[in-house]
Amino acid sequence: QVQLVESGGGLVQAGGSLRLSCAVSGHTFSRYAMGWFRQAPGKEREFVAAISWRGGNRYYADSVKGRFTISRDNAKNTVYLQMNSLKPEDTAVYFCAVDRDVYSDPRRSEYEYDYWGQGTQVTVSS
Repeated sequence: QVQLVESGGGLVQAGGSLRLSCAVSGHTFSRYAMGWFRQAPGKEREFVAAISWRGGNRYYADSVKGRFTISRDNAKNTVYLQMNSLKPEDTAVYFCAVDRDVYSDPRRSEYEYDYWGQGTQVTVSS
């Protein structure tokens, strides 16, 4: 059974930092690209960042480029999202997801991912 468990969310002031983690079990994690998405209240889920299976390629949404960094540790079956210079508009539930295709490049569409975590809340106060 595939499980993704996010952690690291919380309440932070604008300009602060958080580091999200997503631990994956029951899956050959190291062969798949991983993605982070987020969903704010009343809005659709949106792409945040994605990383290739070996970590060499990384894509970011324009809204987070230069502030967020995605990384992975295949030995620990974990993907991370380092979030710096947080803004109130970053407030959302953040989800990690596993790409549906082995050895794929990182992708932006949520429809390319078939396993999802339960999400972790990030709240940025002004």
